[in-house]
Amino acid sequence: MTTSRASGRTNRAVLNSLTEAEWLLVQETEPAALASLGEDDLLLLHDRVRRARKKYLGQYRRGASSAVAERGGRGASFRTNQRARDKAEVFETALARVSREVGRAANRTAAELRQERLAAARAEKGAGPAVGGSAAASTPERASTRRRTTKTTGGIKKDAHTRAAGTRRQAARDTRRSG
Repeated sequence: MTTSRASGRTNRAVLNSLTEAEWLLVQETEPAALASLGEDDLLLLHDRVRRARKKYLGQYRRGASSAVAERGGRGASFRTNQRARDKAEVFETALARVSREVGRAANRTAAELRQERLAAARAEKGAGPAVGGSAAASTPERASTRRRTTKTTGGIKKDAHTRAAGTRRQAARDTRRSG
């Protein structure tokens, strides 16, 4: 865990105060441990770390809100809940590491899927027409065309009226040109 020199002592003290299960969870978020995990395992780890962070954030907020009434202000009650705040920060840092790795894994998976789709499309495109099939059985595929967007005004009758008016205008133009 990289920290500044002043907060390094605090983070070591907080890490030493974690329970064994919490310490093992933080160790699972170290870069060397994350490198061996797949995307599904990373998502499970992300969920576990997020729950631990939420636990200590909740403890900190509940403790801080109750201490405000006793001490008379937020500033005066700030130091009373330091341990929960420090633990929440440790899990926040761990969650950030896991989140970055989940993002990287998702990008790798997306790139692999894209390459697979492109390879399949290239193979299908290069295959050509089927040999031995009858001409009637094989129909040529149309090139995919983009669907035209329809302009609507919000009412079915009004839209129909607009289309009909356009058709009438076009018919009048056509008769002028031909006649």
